[in-house]
Amino acid sequence: MSSAAGGAGPVIDRRALVERHRVVLTAADVRSPLSVGNGEFCFTADVTGLQTFPGRYPVAGRGDAPAGTLLGTQSQWGWHSVPSAEAYSVDDVRVSYQTPTGPVPYVDMSGTIGDDGERADSEAERWLRANPHRLDLGRIGLHLIDDAGRPERVRLEDVHDVRQELDLWRGILHSAYSVKGDEVRVDTVCHPRHDAVAIRITSNAARHGRLGVGIAFSYGSEQWHDAADWTRPDAHTTAVTRTPGGWHVDRRLDGTRYAVTVVARPGTSLDRLGPHELRLVASSDRLELVVGFSQSGEHTVPPLSFDDVEEAAAEHWPRFWSTGGAVELAGSSDERAVELERRVVLSQYLTAINCAGSLPPQETGLVANSWFGRFHLEMHWWHAAHFALWGRPELLERSLRWYHVAAEAGRETARVQGYRGVRWPKQIGPDVRESPSPIGPFLIWQQPHPIYLAELLYRAAPARRVLEQYADIVFETAEFMASFAIRTPRGFELGPPLIPAQESYASMRARLTNPTFELAYWQWGLETAQRWRDRLGKERHAHWTAVAHGLVRPRVRHGVYSAIDVDPYTVRTDHPSMLCGLGFLPPTPLIDTETMRSTLKDVLGGWDWGSTWGWDYPVLAMCAARLGEPELAVSALSMDAAKNRFLPSGHNWQTDSLPLYLPGNGGMLAAVAMMAAGWDGSADHAPGFPTTDGRWSVAHEGLVRSP
Repeated sequence: MSSAAGGAGPVIDRRALVERHRVVLTAADVRSPLSVGNGEFCFTADVTGLQTFPGRYPVAGRGDAPAGTLLGTQSQWGWHSVPSAEAYSVDDVRVSYQTPTGPVPYVDMSGTIGDDGERADSEAERWLRANPHRLDLGRIGLHLIDDAGRPERVRLEDVHDVRQELDLWRGILHSAYSVKGDEVRVDTVCHPRHDAVAIRITSNAARHGRLGVGIAFSYGSEQWHDAADWTRPDAHTTAVTRTPGGWHVDRRLDGTRYAVTVVARPGTSLDRLGPHELRLVASSDRLELVVGFSQSGEHTVPPLSFDDVEEAAAEHWPRFWSTGGAVELAGSSDERAVELERRVVLSQYLTAINCAGSLPPQETGLVANSWFGRFHLEMHWWHAAHFALWGRPELLERSLRWYHVAAEAGRETARVQGYRGVRWPKQIGPDVRESPSPIGPFLIWQQPHPIYLAELLYRAAPARRVLEQYADIVFETAEFMASFAIRTPRGFELGPPLIPAQESYASMRARLTNPTFELAYWQWGLETAQRWRDRLGKERHAHWTAVAHGLVRPRVRHGVYSAIDVDPYTVRTDHPSMLCGLGFLPPTPLIDTETMRSTLKDVLGGWDWGSTWGWDYPVLAMCAARLGEPELAVSALSMDAAKNRFLPSGHNWQTDSLPLYLPGNGGMLAAVAMMAAGWDGSADHAPGFPTTDGRWSVAHEGLVRSP
């Protein structure tokens, strides 16, 4: 095994590592479209390099809802709300739950949610869950034109001789194919600093007027999985004005307004095909467009040429790949190494374009909607923690800053419930309003996440500036955690009401107590907050210490940790979250190593893997690694399970209605960083990879050790 540790200098050819995993498709893969983006904006393309066949790249609707599409154009700022009949408030859906200290109101939901769809019991529930929703900003597709100048129907089956290549090193998508006898080449690239996609189409069909580009705009959708509603053309407006070098499009949807700028090569003309559909055609065999998107009141995208955008990307992406961390497994003889290295490289790209923005990302990033485009704070660690571990703390900090924006709403939630500090919600949008749910408001495992993320940021960039900037977030989070814990004759306890990370117990939230993982996370989070006080020269908080040292111990039954402290103790579906108590977390006084080893083997011996999710496999791997079981760690990351699939694009597939899942990508990167660079107290090099049989050769550089 080899390493770049100890100042020996680079040992990894970064460009060779990245380029051997560039994505190449020779036919349409409708589950695996390819994206270009920058963390704030993303454009996802089908086999044509554009968004020509949205219906053939579906996101399945839940219940009887029609399908959405994977071919999104989304941003961090693009949100919309449908006007409501009344001014609904979370006060309309609060329900009091009995706790050991008295009644506490929660933003509950009497309806149901699940794979068979959403069943809200009131219009307040439905509207508050569906608004605001993330918006598809515009659909840009290939148009074929007949001799009369009318749109000609084109099918996916009309596209032949495909070679589509995502050049990861330069951040550009090349698509070559023939369609109805015409050869077409499309280059698609996103500007690294502006919300703009640049498109260059080269084809004789363009010169002869047989080929153009269509841009269409939709209304916002209140569907769980969709970002576009094409059935309400009268509910929004699209105004187009000519500008030097192109056109300005003013979009208005109720209270949402945004601008679209189109800069085109000379000789390009624009026609309106309908109230919300435009078509651009060229007078030569080259059609070049730069389509920029900007929020109303913000600066519009400056006039850029295709070459400007291509050059900016060609500067940005080599710099991205040449800095930060890298792991190379190419010298390994183990048959799993090539696939694991591919997943690592592609996941770095996908999280950079989907998870490195100014808001915590939704589970499907900026590709397509899930949960109405809203984000889940309990998933934030899985999306973004790896940035710090891979030596790119600035990408984590973009979204970590958002907690300052959200803090006031979290303080109000804590105040209404009778607690101190800040209570972070679960499923929210940029308005930081909790969504009604029979699950989300009762989850608590997102609460210590800001402490963990801030600690990772400090470890990657240990400066006083980091401590001072995030101390309030760390301390107010800890203050809520300490006030939430209830003193009983047994010690400090968690809940009820409560739902653990393993959501299988949602129906018993009113009586659930002391989940194993959350107990350990509470202890570690409070102790970490105390270390922040030490670093800043502040006295330790006496009550935090009392809670951290006085928490009840997790329940052990038959020699293994139970998931929760009450009957049925462990249900073997969904996340085996008790394993997070050692692996995701460093050792704590609450967790016994040998009991956790028995728990890991018990889970591996019989769990309903079909009910798990993509980040569960990194959980298994991190637990195994810290227990000194490297073969189990690699086996966990490589497990042949439905939700541990990584598509040609690199996305982690889950279900037809959740066809990509970025927490799986980010979790895998966090696990590999730990397995390669180690953790406090571990061996210096690759303690999570097997060493005894010589099948693994692991080189790494630029990684940060895990806590």
